[in-house]
Amino acid sequence: MANPSTLSHPNRTLSPRGVLTWRIVQFVVWLIGVSIFICLIFYPQVGLIALWNVLIPVAPALLVVEGGLWRNVCPLAIVNLFPRHLNLSKKKIMSVSLQAKLQLAAIIALFIIVPLRHLIFNTNGEATAILLFTATAVSVSMGFVYDWKSGWCNSLCPVHPVEKLYGGNTLFSMPNAHCNQCINCSVPCPDSTPNLHPSSSKKTTYNHISGLLTIGGLPGFIWGYFQVPDQSESITYQNLFSAFEMPVLGLCITLCLYLWLKKLVSKKSERVLINCFAAAGVSCYYWFRIPALLGFSKFSNDVVLLNLKNTIPHWSILAITILTSVFFFWWLVFRKPNHKSWVIRPEFAKGAKHNKVQAAIQKTGM
Repeated sequence: MANPSTLSHPNRTLSPRGVLTWRIVQFVVWLIGVSIFICLIFYPQVGLIALWNVLIPVAPALLVVEGGLWRNVCPLAIVNLFPRHLNLSKKKIMSVSLQAKLQLAAIIALFIIVPLRHLIFNTNGEATAILLFTATAVSVSMGFVYDWKSGWCNSLCPVHPVEKLYGGNTLFSMPNAHCNQCINCSVPCPDSTPNLHPSSSKKTTYNHISGLLTIGGLPGFIWGYFQVPDQSESITYQNLFSAFEMPVLGLCITLCLYLWLKKLVSKKSERVLINCFAAAGVSCYYWFRIPALLGFSKFSNDVVLLNLKNTIPHWSILAITILTSVFFFWWLVFRKPNHKSWVIRPEFAKGAKHNKVQAAIQKTGM
């Protein structure tokens, strides 16, 4: 870590004490992740509840309100960047074309993994542990080859499309707890570009397709996911069709709706349309997830975090979900954009092409 006193903008670089604080926080979060992984193997019911009913339900709201915090403490990001922090990475810069292809692969992977939760991952701790181990192995491997976040966090991570959709109006910019210098590993940088969204980068056809699928497809995909119950039977072609039928149908419907509305709105209003679909997606998630966690699910085999069905009236759950939706639409659609990035861009490395970054930011209209 460079000495902040030697930099032209010291506030952009964490002090040694700040670095130590973030490393402690990251270690604690990583330890929680390891604990969940161990529980998935030896205490599967505990691990499944901790992952799917505690960690995952918190993540969408965190991405909406303060995406920079998640980007700093994500356990997979921590292991991905471990080789870079130890100076073991080959520090290659991923090409624009490859990064675009991997971003498209990421959203497709998300659309495949999520419906499979109904068939295996929601109920099988060992299978979920294998899924997490595979993601960890891929992220670490890419960390040994590619510099900073270009190899996983900004490309192949299946959560990254959701980060870009939900995190367009973050509360404030966090310090960058990973990168101590900017080497333009991704242009535009998702961490340091204000008000980023999935269509910000349109350099290739792959970028364009992944942006459309994320913005237009995700709300309907989420709705479709919650129309399917978990299945404990053996996996068959019929079960696979049942698991994917409604999510894919919902994806197609909202994607077509987005493409139609996109033609009707002006270029100036396109960002408002994107924000509406983002708010619809996260609102839809909590509209179904909150009742299920509190015992009000329409499916009897849903795992309940805290059963309040016989404690509070049904109308109170409806009130909570309505208020949650109102909050997300206010935050993402009606709240004035604050032009803040997820994290503060660190100082450029010596020889970094500053004008390249600035040109990319201007091109995206940020």
